[in-house]
Amino acid sequence: MNTLNDEKPRVILTEHRVVDNIPTGPTVFDEHFDIKIFKKKLQIVIVRHDNTDMEFDLIGIHPYLANTFRRLTLSDVPSMAIDRVHVLNNTSIIQDEVLAHRMGLIPLKADPRLFDFKSDPNDTTNEKDTLEFELKIKCLHNKDSNKKDSSRAEDLYKNSYVYSKHIKWVPIGGQKSKFKDIEVGPIHSDILIAKMRPGHEMDLKLFATKSNGADHAKFSPVATAFYRLLPDIRIVKPVEGEAALRLQKCFSPGVVTIRKEEGRKFAVINKQHARYDMSSRNVLRYDDLKDSVVMSKVKDHFIFTIESVGALAPDVIFKEAVTILKDKCLALLNELNT
Repeated sequence: MNTLNDEKPRVILTEHRVVDNIPTGPTVFDEHFDIKIFKKKLQIVIVRHDNTDMEFDLIGIHPYLANTFRRLTLSDVPSMAIDRVHVLNNTSIIQDEVLAHRMGLIPLKADPRLFDFKSDPNDTTNEKDTLEFELKIKCLHNKDSNKKDSSRAEDLYKNSYVYSKHIKWVPIGGQKSKFKDIEVGPIHSDILIAKMRPGHEMDLKLFATKSNGADHAKFSPVATAFYRLLPDIRIVKPVEGEAALRLQKCFSPGVVTIRKEEGRKFAVINKQHARYDMSSRNVLRYDDLKDSVVMSKVKDHFIFTIESVGALAPDVIFKEAVTILKDKCLALLNELNT
């Protein structure tokens, strides 16, 4: 088995097992843990970032801490979601409870940091902890349609499709002066809620409150949050010609490139794309190639991805997770001291 000549803690992928090369460094559970060394090694490198999606590298931390951040983003960072639905009228084919469940899963733009947690679900609603919406819509025959021979529902009926854009905000107290309509409504206007036909109508009152994913998945601010270890692929023996082309097909697209030199073709690892390799180990099927490559994963280098549903930017969600972890630690220390 080939080894790698550096001091990075890593695991090496062999044909039938995963082998530790160098164990992970000291953790906070060790007596010789040094916070200064930890700060020096810790790095956060943002690779990709937009309003809903962020990929960044967490370098120099222990797996338990990376997993803590992942779990906090999923279950502890709060958001606003429709929690109660008063059905005043529903003659559509969708049952009341199914309709209420669909309403809860519609992501809202409302910034949860501007609202309080509701201490008692039976308390009366107020402007500090609740947003109120209404959905009032009725399907009718479209008598003004110019397409009498059409069989499309859009031509024959009015309001045959109920979308999230039909949900209207009803300000409570002084909310009208604090928020705008576009700041608290559904994030996406084209979410299909139901299909209706003449005679069907809905009249609903919707109440959104603040909570977190530990209470219900609809309160989670992320579509997903996950991480994986950084793949490290190295060619330790030259691979050329037809073998180079076979080696290229053994990895994810872009990981192995072909370099032409004096009429010969050599396999080369593209370091920028190697981070996205799926570690399939297909190369180990070929006896003439399996000793040419060493595949490993760096144990303290995590590729972290956060996909927000849209209410909070992904970088804000991660910062909130760090703040929640700090508050939990301070609360625990306070309990121990008292």
